[in-house]
Amino acid sequence: MDIHLTEQIRKFIFDPTIGKIVATFASLLIIFVLNKSLKRYLGTRVSDSSTRYRLKKMVSFLAFIIFAFSIGIIFSDKLGTLTVAFGVAGAGITFALQEVIASIAGWFVINFNNFFKVGDRVKLAGIKGDVIDISILRTTIMEIGDWVNGDLYNGRTVRISNSFVFKDPVFNYSAEYPFVWDEIQITIRPESDEEEAERIIDECANTVVGEYEKQSKQDWGHMVQKFMIEDARVDHFISMSVDGNGVSFTLRYITDFKSRRSTKDQLFRLINKAFKSTSNRVEWSVSTLELSSRPAIEIKESVSK
Repeated sequence: MDIHLTEQIRKFIFDPTIGKIVATFASLLIIFVLNKSLKRYLGTRVSDSSTRYRLKKMVSFLAFIIFAFSIGIIFSDKLGTLTVAFGVAGAGITFALQEVIASIAGWFVINFNNFFKVGDRVKLAGIKGDVIDISILRTTIMEIGDWVNGDLYNGRTVRISNSFVFKDPVFNYSAEYPFVWDEIQITIRPESDEEEAERIIDECANTVVGEYEKQSKQDWGHMVQKFMIEDARVDHFISMSVDGNGVSFTLRYITDFKSRRSTKDQLFRLINKAFKSTSNRVEWSVSTLELSSRPAIEIKESVSK
């Protein structure tokens, strides 16, 4: 009885399948420990948060690839007999998980075709915001706008399936060129000094966006060299139009993609302060409603007999 039990235990211990299962768990444990240790090392050694995030993502991906490769080696002698079964099962799994597969393919496209990266401001599937995470299935965005005016966070995070890259356009506000064009309109009374108003607007624009213009010229030069695109004007400029409300000046300028609201605020504050210092030579145009009294109208009725 004891000999028979010992023989069964020996066969169980030296069973090739049991050995492969043990080897699989051992590989998983080793890779898990190395993955955690390397991530902890990167967390203490890499100071830049964006670089640290990307390196940790790369380590996780490499750990998955190494584990999958290890499984292939451990069970290599069994894979040949399961080829047909895997083929039939794979067809059914592919149909059932087509959205998941498309999301994984989208993850590869996003990362290896430089569609966008963590920290970019994008508009995906109609959602506008900053990318805060790119996982293998979903992209997470910190949303801006909606019920909040301007390019400010509204506190809502949105997770979008990576498969969207094959269905919808991807708008990136910062990938190739981290600046955007914006405009403000200033309308003054017809009696105001137009030349003085234009001088004030130009001076304020130089003060607020002058540095952005210097920084952006080199970046735009790289855009012109890389893409088939015209060498557009980066410096601000002012155009004038006249309508029933007065004389309107449109200031077109360039600013950082995350500073549109603050830049517009600075411009209006400086321009308003400068207009007030002109002793009413330049005044904002304000729509007014005037009510005037008219003499009463007498209506006489004539009755024909």
